[in-house]
Amino acid sequence: MERVSYSDNELKIVGNYVSTGAPVPRYNTPVTPRENINHWIRGEKPLWFPTTNDFVFITPRIIADNVARGFAFECLPPLTAEESGGPDMFGTEWVYVPQVGGSMVKPGNPRLSDVNDWRGVITIPDPDTFDWEGSAKINASLRDSGRSFQGMLLTGMFERLISFMDFEGAALALIDEEQQEAVHDLFGELADFNIRLIDKHIEYYGIEGITFHDDWGSQRAPFFSLATAREMLVPYIRRIADHCHEKGLWFQIHSCGKNELLVPAYIEAHVDIWCGQSMNDKEKLYGQYGDQIFLGMDLPAFPEGTPDEEIDAFAADFARKYRKGNILVNVRGVRREIVEAVYRHSRTVLGG
Repeated sequence: MERVSYSDNELKIVGNYVSTGAPVPRYNTPVTPRENINHWIRGEKPLWFPTTNDFVFITPRIIADNVARGFAFECLPPLTAEESGGPDMFGTEWVYVPQVGGSMVKPGNPRLSDVNDWRGVITIPDPDTFDWEGSAKINASLRDSGRSFQGMLLTGMFERLISFMDFEGAALALIDEEQQEAVHDLFGELADFNIRLIDKHIEYYGIEGITFHDDWGSQRAPFFSLATAREMLVPYIRRIADHCHEKGLWFQIHSCGKNELLVPAYIEAHVDIWCGQSMNDKEKLYGQYGDQIFLGMDLPAFPEGTPDEEIDAFAADFARKYRKGNILVNVRGVRREIVEAVYRHSRTVLGG
């Protein structure tokens, strides 16, 4: 990619991107965010720090999980609270909670008490029965939006096990020698199922990457040890990630929790990107693992009225600190002047 010197004209807003969520301004950048990310994900130096605004995602209604979870975003009006909830792809019932803007499994009746019984209780869905052609027509404009287009799968390995067993049962099953073999059997089938879903996203939407949701920790600590993650989860996440790479896709894991101790597992699973939440020591992790995985970096919430000089000084220091360019900047909820300052200084440091 040609190195282009920064110009203030790049911060001119020339419209809005096609979006499945909140409006995102389109800037007069020298290349599209998609092109910038394509270079970045290959390990080449980008022109600016990629941000979460440089992606557009799809979670279509034809995948029942997205309706059950109240998280269906595509080129259709958003779901109402009344439309959200209900059965997911596996027939598990979810209840939408408007106060928190999300869903929980209907309490009181877990479908499995012992994973050894799963084949008699759980049916793996058939993605061929979903209306991919109809959905592709509705969402055709997302393919060429200029941003990196990603599919998003909401319920990963451990989260799916929780949906079948509730949390305590799922956590126990990972370490119970009498259930572990059955967990491996289930996770193998789930990995193959998710690969089929990904192939459908490639065929009908033309996606360039996948974000795979699987929360592995709480606000204070991981749900399980690194050894357990390596034994029970890494082989199946890696199978999915490797398939994505074979198809030319990048692979991001959306894994909430204070999971610093589990970063080696993400790396061993061949994950490209983990943003993580702000309770993780990102600077420390960057020093330890920044050459092995792209990490999400958060920006501070400067209060209204912060002098421009203070914001500019922060952005300049931030750009120097991460001048290798191997980060993804989380700009959700961040004021435009802060985002623009980070863009300007990252362009100067990276682009020439």
